[in-house]
Amino acid sequence: MSNAVETILRSEGLLLRPIWLTKAAVIYEAAYSSRREIGPWLEWCHENYRQSETEEFLVTLPQRWEIGESYTFSIQDSATNNFLGGVGLNSFSAAHPFANLGYWVRTDACGRGVAAKATRALAAWALYSLNLQRIEIVAAIGNIASQRVAEKAGAKREGVLRKRLVLHGTPTDAVMFSLVAGDF
Repeated sequence: MSNAVETILRSEGLLLRPIWLTKAAVIYEAAYSSRREIGPWLEWCHENYRQSETEEFLVTLPQRWEIGESYTFSIQDSATNNFLGGVGLNSFSAAHPFANLGYWVRTDACGRGVAAKATRALAAWALYSLNLQRIEIVAAIGNIASQRVAEKAGAKREGVLRKRLVLHGTPTDAVMFSLVAGDF
């Protein structure tokens, strides 16, 4: 477990901090304006997505952080403080110390390496501060952009997992990537 208020990560022009410290309206605007690009891969970002859904999600995060269930960060430009997206850890395994890492970046910030830099920063923090042995990134087989992020972050592609994800009610194959301490 880590004290959320004190957990601020910096990496190559980015600032990562607990996402609930960001205004819901800012997160909502970024997600809603990017829903066509991220909605196929992240079901929460649907066509009728509402700001109240962001608010409801943010309220749950401090407790989830406190009990070590998930760690969700905003990605911000360190020079301007502009909100660029989110990155987080979830699906922790107690028996085998690993977690899943996911990310999203608003459409107008894509193509600048934001997600890859944030992924590396969060993975390093998780491996060393949370004493995890492994970080997994699972990307739908059709989500080429997410797979490129994993590769640019230095994650190793391990293979295709059949029917690993369910997206919009449809079982979907996914590519598994991993990061371990030796990758840093």
